[in-house]
Amino acid sequence: MMWWRSASFVLDKGRNEDVQAESGSLRLSPSTTSMADTVQNPNPKVSAYYETRAAHHAVVTSDWLAQAQAAVGHHPDDLPSPKVDDSGKPFSVIDEFNGWRKQPDLAEAVAAIRALASVIGSSQATTMMELEIELKKASDSLKSWDTTSISLTAGCDLFMRYVTRTSALEYENFNSAKSRLIERAERFGEISYKARRIIAMLGQDFIFDGCTILVHGFSRVVLEVLKTAAQNKKLFRVFCTEGRPDRTGLRLSNELAKLDVPVKLLIDSAVAYTMDEVDMVFVGADGVVESGGIINMMGTYQIALVAHSMNKPVYVAAESYKFARLYPLDQKDMAPALRPIDFGVPIPSKVEVETSARDYTPPQYLTLLFTDLGVLTPSVVSDELIQLYL
Repeated sequence: MMWWRSASFVLDKGRNEDVQAESGSLRLSPSTTSMADTVQNPNPKVSAYYETRAAHHAVVTSDWLAQAQAAVGHHPDDLPSPKVDDSGKPFSVIDEFNGWRKQPDLAEAVAAIRALASVIGSSQATTMMELEIELKKASDSLKSWDTTSISLTAGCDLFMRYVTRTSALEYENFNSAKSRLIERAERFGEISYKARRIIAMLGQDFIFDGCTILVHGFSRVVLEVLKTAAQNKKLFRVFCTEGRPDRTGLRLSNELAKLDVPVKLLIDSAVAYTMDEVDMVFVGADGVVESGGIINMMGTYQIALVAHSMNKPVYVAAESYKFARLYPLDQKDMAPALRPIDFGVPIPSKVEVETSARDYTPPQYLTLLFTDLGVLTPSVVSDELIQLYL
């Protein structure tokens, strides 16, 4: 069992040793984290990880990532702030979260990040300790809203790490410290919201004219990749699985049809039958775990197995706020996410129905992960995750 190689073990071990950076320790410094403060990172537009290690993996260059980030820039669809409630009702992080969630293209994790940023601005705390306690309670409330959502939990945890990480705040007066926290919170929200478009700029380079792409279920970030490729006049076709149990593949096929992308809808059990026609597989992820594997909707694992056996690349598109401190060892080693399944006919009470809605795909069946931190091989996910959470 390789648990001792996990990112969580490295993080916990590093904190317990309490070694100073100047002593030559191998412990990673917060100044090298990919989402670090611009004061700490001399080139904040580029992932610090890829400034130092891109050459070793020959996957993505810092210039390429910088170009993708620059291409995003300011977008006409950038999010407006939700309407302010002037009724005098006390601030509620859940109400704020639900207000952001009403925007259809906004992921739950980003809505939570925006809601947590609002907590800082509306806080009546008079000390940093009180403010941190208030943020922690708000974060716990959001995570308990859906305990099965990996991205929601990871987004809240990363927000707390990013916003409250610096010790410099201890030497400032409270008002200026609070202003710094608000600035950091807003910056983190912008990073998270723009992640999808950065991934689309990187991922579309792997789509070539005449290719056939297999997708599974509905993923906003995968749709953004395909949409960007179509806007760049690339000619390709897409096979969409039905995506049981909720049939989200139907939704994705409808969206692609609106873009005039040739699309064919498949039943989930037809994946192996059609795989010889496929050039690549694109899937999203509910969560990216420490091993470099992913947790995603049910059926992703079997698609990856079939693709691997037929030497087809499997690409994952996932935002960095989905990087979670989890290390599942098998399919049952994670919190269940259950969904009711409608078979269209009555099921006898003596028949047991499997209602799990997601599975775990190990890293050896994945080719590359497209993230807003760059294009990662599964083997380097653990290193990137350490830097995010340190």
